[in-house]
Formats: sequence, C-alpha cells, structure tokens
Amino acid sequence: MTIEIGQKAPNFSVKDQNGDIITLEQYKGKKVVLYFYPRDSTPGCTAQACDLRDNYTTLLEQGYVVLGISTDTEKKHQNFIAKYQLPFPLLADTEKEVHELYGTWQLKKFMGRESMGTVRTTFIIDENGLIEEIISKVKTKEHAAQILK
Repeated sequence: MTIEIGQKAPNFSVKDQNGDIITLEQYKGKKVVLYFYPRDSTPGCTAQACDLRDNYTTLLEQGYVVLGISTDTEKKHQNFIAKYQLPFPLLADTEKEVHELYGTWQLKKFMGRESMGTVRTTFIIDENGLIEEIISKVKTKEHAAQILK
C-alpha cells in the first residue's frame, strides 16, 4: 500500500510493550509521530530512539504523541525501554499488519543480499487523522529536528 500526504491515516490495533491494545483512533485530536524502525537495540534504531527521548519534552510541548513501532515482541520492547529509559510506547507489530497497512514492510537490499524488512519511515499524523508529512530519509541522530522543523 502507498500512503500519501493528505490522506486519512490507516487505523490500526496492536499491542504495546505492556500488552495494552493501542489504536490510532484513540489519539484523535492529537498530533502523532508514528515511527517505523527495524529492530530494538541496534545502533541506528537506538540512536533514533534516544534522539526522540532526549527531545521528548519539546515534542510534547509542540503537541506530539510519539509511538515507535517494529516487528519486535513486547518483551524485547520492555527491555529496550528499560535499558534506554524511553518515555514513549513501543508497538509490537509481530504479525507485520501495521507495516503492511503503511507500506513499510518491503524488499530491502543490503550487502548484495535481498530480504524483507522494515523500511525506516516516520508518518506525522495531524489532529484529524490525516497524513501531514512522511519522512522517508530518516536521520537517526537528528530525527526530532526533522519532525520539529
């Protein structure tokens, strides 16, 4: 599926790190940063999460809710959050359903090999549930600045 700016963001229902069901619908009226990332505790993903953590107060002040999502399990998310004191929920899309909805589960090429995986992408969703911005060239160490620009 291809998501475009201005269209309604696909709703989803998925568990967070605590096993609580999270839906996009429950954030209606708020600006949502929905960031898809490949794996907990890998260098790029850790840099991205920590940059968002370090700028979390500013993001909140600007009215954003931050939701990270990967195909990792709830337990892996719990460990990642605990290790890096992440203040926002991480969603466990182990069945890749949300990734498929947002078109972030794709064929990737790395060092001559092809495999399916998460394409690091951030969707900024406005208060009405519309896609306001899509960040496909994520700078992991400066991601909050990309969002707040």
